[in-house]
Amino acid sequence: METISIIDAKNHVNEKVKIGVWLTNKRSSGKIAFLQLRDGSAFFQGVVVKNKVSEEVFQLAKEVKQETSMYVTGEIHEDTRSHFGYEIAIEDIEVVGESEEYPITPKEHGTDFLMDHRHLWLRSSKQFAIMKVRNEMIRATYEFFAQEGFTKLDAPILTGSAPEGTSELFHTEYFDRDAYLSQSGQLYAEAGAMAYGKVFTFGPTFRAEKSKTRRHLIEFWMIEPEMAFMHQEESLEIQEKYVAFLVQNVLDHCDYELDILGRDKETLRKYTQLPFPRVSYDEAIELLQASGEFPDTKWGDDFGSPEETYLANHFEKPVFVVNYPKAIKPFYMKPHPTREDLVICADMLAPEGYGEIIGGSERETDSVKLEAEIKKAGLDLKDYEWYLDLRRYGSVPHSGFGLGLERAVTWITGESHIREAIPFPRLLNRIYP
Repeated sequence: METISIIDAKNHVNEKVKIGVWLTNKRSSGKIAFLQLRDGSAFFQGVVVKNKVSEEVFQLAKEVKQETSMYVTGEIHEDTRSHFGYEIAIEDIEVVGESEEYPITPKEHGTDFLMDHRHLWLRSSKQFAIMKVRNEMIRATYEFFAQEGFTKLDAPILTGSAPEGTSELFHTEYFDRDAYLSQSGQLYAEAGAMAYGKVFTFGPTFRAEKSKTRRHLIEFWMIEPEMAFMHQEESLEIQEKYVAFLVQNVLDHCDYELDILGRDKETLRKYTQLPFPRVSYDEAIELLQASGEFPDTKWGDDFGSPEETYLANHFEKPVFVVNYPKAIKPFYMKPHPTREDLVICADMLAPEGYGEIIGGSERETDSVKLEAEIKKAGLDLKDYEWYLDLRRYGSVPHSGFGLGLERAVTWITGESHIREAIPFPRLLNRIYP
């Protein structure tokens, strides 16, 4: 008799197998007990029929508590009524670890309660599905950038400089020097691009902002590609190919998980159709003003959640807003060739109310101009001498972008709240919930 995982049940129909599982829920109707089981690979049902097992096994099936771990032995059958498609006719149960008074019951719980029990919340079917989708997006990320000729680099988590200012950075000390938890791997990726042409970093980043919006986390993971000899329009083509690739791979490999989440797959398929629309910041302002919903919006404003939602929903698919005002963007962005008040940049806004999932730009290549912008931003020039060196020794046009993984997962899974979509314990988020 073979010991298998639930996900492999389809390969063992009408065979007797053994599976290590946890109990998520149960019900009984006199002579039959129905056990909802999970093993980390999938969820399915175990059926215990009284007249086909010993009295001890049937009594155990009726009494076993939620989240008890056990081995179940029985025959795999097809089950067309379930998302998974298979179940096990249980013949024997061996308890491994007992569970008493598990705090997350099948009843409804509030988000705050679930966040305080995230180490256990991970076990639920919804969080299982989300994390499996997240895992697939990470796998697909490595595949995409490998096939596009990128080299993976790792940026430091402790940094001595701030790519977008120090106001939202966690400060610490690195022996006798100031240091910060990384806000972005971008500047280091630029150094990598000057060495290897096309690179990407993927790692944790931090924001020290006391935000309570559904879109913000204190810690999140960023994918940040940087590309030498590349202008902005070429970068936009990479960005939309990448996002469409992520969505398509989730559709191809996470069908079961999307069913658990109730995600509309036809809606997701629209997001694989390229190219994505492009609209200038100027045109976006005109669209918002013409809508009648944003009477106070004026040129020079940065967009908040309502504005981003309106713009993306207007196009019913991800949309690039390009060339924002220089005054609201970081120091490293290249100025527009014909407009001194603009920089060459783009934000990709996701529809369905999820807002910005990618921010990117063409980078300033002139060391003298970049030095002036660093000073204007109030940053310490000596912290950026190495960054200026990238322009002093063989500068080339280069562009890059960053995708926030957690927000992209929230969008693709169709979840309403980024914290609900990313349940793994992030203790810093409990400081500013």
